Amino acid sequence: MAVSKSALKTWQSVHGFALGLPGAVEDFPWGDTVAKVNKKVFVFLGVDDGSYPLGITVKLKDEETHAHALAAPGAEPAGYGLGRHGWVNIPLEPKGAPNAELLCEWVEESYRAIAPKRLIAELDAGR
Repeated sequence: MAVSKSALKTWQSVHGFALGLPGAVEDFPWGDTVAKVNKKVFVFLGVDDGSYPLGITVKLKDEETHAHALAAPGAEPAGYGLGRHGWVNIPLEPKGAPNAELLCEWVEESYRAIAPKRLIAELDAGR
């Protein structure tokens, strides 16, 4: 399965943004790429090797943002019961998929839902 260049570029932008957040670290549980803060996942980034469609999974607590994310082409509540807790799978390949800027906003919201207050304060101070 070939990965589209635009989807890969979007994925790389989101990946870089996520790892640039205070205290963020990359990990590879289950063979997928994730970004964690304080040992907790705040974004599932999947794989970028073309073995599976590119996409991200984020936790969105704000109802309006959550609904907006679910309206993206192909988006769905995350599996394994995570969808009940606000996690949304957002594919990057479909026509009309969210752009990197919007995805980064959602990654930041997910980060803020998971990160300790001191790291959120650090993020806000850096703005």
